[in-house]
Amino acid sequence: MKTRWRSVVVAVLAVAGVWLFAGSVPPAQAQAEIVLTVENNRFQPEEVKVKAGDPFVLVITNRDKAPEEFESHDLRIEKVIPAGKTVRVKVPALKPGVYRFVGEYHEQTAKGRIVAE
Repeated sequence: MKTRWRSVVVAVLAVAGVWLFAGSVPPAQAQAEIVLTVENNRFQPEEVKVKAGDPFVLVITNRDKAPEEFESHDLRIEKVIPAGKTVRVKVPALKPGVYRFVGEYHEQTAKGRIVAE
C-alpha cells in the first residue's frame, strides 16, 4: 500500500509542477532574419550589422538570371542561390568582429561583410 501511495504523491507533484511552472518558462526566441539581395551581380546591402552572441538567419534572394554562390571563408559557409530563388542560411552566434563574404561567381563585384557588435 505504501508503494501505491508514493506513486500517487509523485504523480500529483509532477502534475502540479507542470501546472505551476509551465507559464514561467520563457519561449524560445525567434532568430533574427537578415535580408540580402543579389542583383546585377552585387549584394545589397553590402554591410549588415548583427548582435554578437545571437544566432541569425540570412535570407538571400537572387534577382539575377544566373545562379550565385554565397561564400564566406570567415563563416565557413557556401550556399548556391539559384536564379530567381530565395534561400535561408542559418548562422551561429558570432563573436564581435567583421566577417566577409563574396558571390563566388562574381567575386569582383559581389562583396559584402557582416559586422557583429
